[in-house]
Amino acid sequence: MILLTGVGVFLAWAVLVALEDIRHRRIPNSLVISGFVSALVLAGHNPFGISVNQALIGVLVGFLSLFPFFVLRVMGAADVKVFAVLGAWCGPYALLWLWIIASLLAFAHAGTLVLATRTPVSALWQRRSPTMRIAGFRASPYAAFLVMPAALWCLYRIATGGVQ
Repeated sequence: MILLTGVGVFLAWAVLVALEDIRHRRIPNSLVISGFVSALVLAGHNPFGISVNQALIGVLVGFLSLFPFFVLRVMGAADVKVFAVLGAWCGPYALLWLWIIASLLAFAHAGTLVLATRTPVSALWQRRSPTMRIAGFRASPYAAFLVMPAALWCLYRIATGGVQ
């Protein structure tokens, strides 16, 4: 029963993160904090089988691995925080694959927008802007792309009996 609660909480959190990022390109800190607290409370009973120690290491690895991109102003702070929370839910070992898949999705999304709007590549970065802009809009909702593969992995684990 606790495990099913963990699955529901994780999927609800992932959907809310994706919706906020897609609609507003912003993720409230309350959503980040609730995801983090939920991951710690449900550690050991979450859909990914992560212990409290693994969750804490995952947070640290997730935060430290994307923080340089925030410093370079190519990623927003919310993306870094969401990745840290994903580390708490999925553990440190899953983060590389989640990051690779999310980056491929974001690249495909941005490439599609560049082609559809006929935006020259040189016009993507505006001065003093933390993210790329395409046709006047901020580009890919990266946090949404981060949670999508994690949610699909969770659903796959349920479908294949990996979550018991």
